[in-house]
Amino acid sequence: MPARKTKLFLHLKKWLEKAALDYSMIEPGDRILVGVSGGADSISLLDLLNTSMLHVTTDFQLLAVHVDLGFPGSDEDAGIIEGHLRETGVPFIIERTDIGPLAHSETNRKNPCFLCSRLRRRRLFEIAGEKGCNKVALAHHRDDIIETLMINILFGREISTMVPNQSIFRGKIRIIRPLAYIREELLKKYSREQGFPLTAGRCPTGTVSKRAVVKRLIRDLEKENGKVRENIFKALYHVKPDYLLGHGLKAPGTGLKGRADNIGAE
Repeated sequence: MPARKTKLFLHLKKWLEKAALDYSMIEPGDRILVGVSGGADSISLLDLLNTSMLHVTTDFQLLAVHVDLGFPGSDEDAGIIEGHLRETGVPFIIERTDIGPLAHSETNRKNPCFLCSRLRRRRLFEIAGEKGCNKVALAHHRDDIIETLMINILFGREISTMVPNQSIFRGKIRIIRPLAYIREELLKKYSREQGFPLTAGRCPTGTVSKRAVVKRLIRDLEKENGKVRENIFKALYHVKPDYLLGHGLKAPGTGLKGRADNIGAE
């Protein structure tokens, strides 16, 4: 079923194409695997990629892939997603796994989100290789990029985030994020406008994950300054390495007892 070309559709399409052009995401002859979780972000991404382009090449093919994580009730969700994918006309694969329960097992209680994400992504890459796809499109949006930066600073002790076009496996596959310029709230609004059949999140730790904590933190900060989210995003374009502690530093631990990681830890 083709998307209704509303004002919001044209707005999202404009920013998707701008991101694709800015970061050279889509090139002639590409075969792109699109990860479809069943949420507003991934369903919207597939829909936008599956409509005519104005400024980006149309010489590419899509393959939609849904990885069923195996949580209780997820089989029902997979059925809903499969029904929607049939209507899009895009070739698709429904991959059923036990990744969710495995990641939340007793042996991995400390970090289920990391393992779940890693295994799900690994399966997407494996399918991409099997089906001859040279790119994997993920539905990470502007807010995901902002939140990932904060997660990595607060919990990972590094300044980094997702990038719109990333080479992996020595260039054999590239991860692209065409929604990099688009806000999450607009994707949710678009999914409601188009009447997409979205599925409920089945993850038992979704509301207590590090990402959920950072989402709440940013929302609280926005009560004092409505531009907080915008400022964080723009800061990624205004990095000043000369004013970071790592600039000009000798090898970690040189001249001091202990590692640089432990400075000020007492």
